[in-house]
Amino acid sequence: MSAPAVPSVLFVCVHNAGRSQMAAAFLTHLAGDAVEVRSAGSAPADTVNPAAVRAMAEVGIDLSDQKPKVLTPKAVQASDVVITMGCGDACPIFPGKRYLDWILDDPAGQGIEGVRPIRDEIAQRIRGLLAELAIQARP
Repeated sequence: MSAPAVPSVLFVCVHNAGRSQMAAAFLTHLAGDAVEVRSAGSAPADTVNPAAVRAMAEVGIDLSDQKPKVLTPKAVQASDVVITMGCGDACPIFPGKRYLDWILDDPAGQGIEGVRPIRDEIAQRIRGLLAELAIQARP
């Protein structure tokens, strides 16, 4: 008898430097190995937004070692749930995938004060996603 498949979630935004990085980090932090997590950008930046790194550090999650990654059709095909965050039509659509579009402010160019509410909204949505996937969040 094989173990049930682990769901796979892909977070996509334009630069993969803020929203999608924070979402992936929250999901990894709260779900552990219960979910396979990816993030990518349609036009990735060179580095993760420093304000996003600082905002996540405030809640005990380290993003400092993360690098923006380019969105590939392979990453979409390998994911069960694809969550877009303002990437427009850049995300390829494949049958059988669940697509969600999270409307969130872009943290680009914002200071830590502007990024905190975005971080908190992402955390709330991640907890909702875990509930939908019937996965218990870790403390």
